[in-house]
Amino acid sequence: MINVIIVDDEPLAQDVLETYVEKIPEFNLVGKCRNAVEANVALKENKIDLMFLDIQMPQLTGIDFLKTLSQPPMVIFTTAYPNYAIEGFELNALDYLLKPISLDRFLKASNKAIERLEQSKQVKVAPSSPETDYMFVKADKKLVKVNYEDIVYIEGLKDYVIIKMEQERVITLQTMKSLEEKLPPSRFKRIHRSFIVNIQKINAIVGNMVEVKEKNQVKHLPIGKNYRDELLEMINQNRL
Repeated sequence: MINVIIVDDEPLAQDVLETYVEKIPEFNLVGKCRNAVEANVALKENKIDLMFLDIQMPQLTGIDFLKTLSQPPMVIFTTAYPNYAIEGFELNALDYLLKPISLDRFLKASNKAIERLEQSKQVKVAPSSPETDYMFVKADKKLVKVNYEDIVYIEGLKDYVIIKMEQERVITLQTMKSLEEKLPPSRFKRIHRSFIVNIQKINAIVGNMVEVKEKNQVKHLPIGKNYRDELLEMINQNRL
């Protein structure tokens, strides 16, 4: 699935794009944002593959917002003003849709995003170094070594994360998204915008909750709707 957000200050434009997005089986609409501030939060809290970004918005334009992102997702600009097209493509935008946006033009742009993602999956990467069993995080003015096997789960709290281990915890200044990118995906799974769990520490799935043990006590972590399908797919691969 391709995780999508819509960024537009006009409710009608949001509704039109939402209707179109729902017609694409490969798309999963994560959220709708009214401005750059909301979009920035969405990008930090979720793995976003594609952003439909309006240009003319209050406070910060879509173009200026895109310039602030060090690792932006794929972007398709949406605007009523054709004079921004050249600048949009200079920022490596995937496409540029003029309002009112027709369904056939939307489908053409969407197919570009689907093809681009498929191409990126097929690119061969250089062999990586052997996976380590630990990481160092900055906490209490020092670098603290954390063994992956000791981590039960990780909880996000604004710009901080709390790494919960069986007998202790470490608090570090970092976003959930940046930490998720560093953790080995074979060991850890994001189950909620605020929680990452060590797969080996999962005791059970109870409804929309993941059950783990923390300090000899049972702890239930929520499963976010945007993460449920991937978690269940992983579990079904090892289900009797």
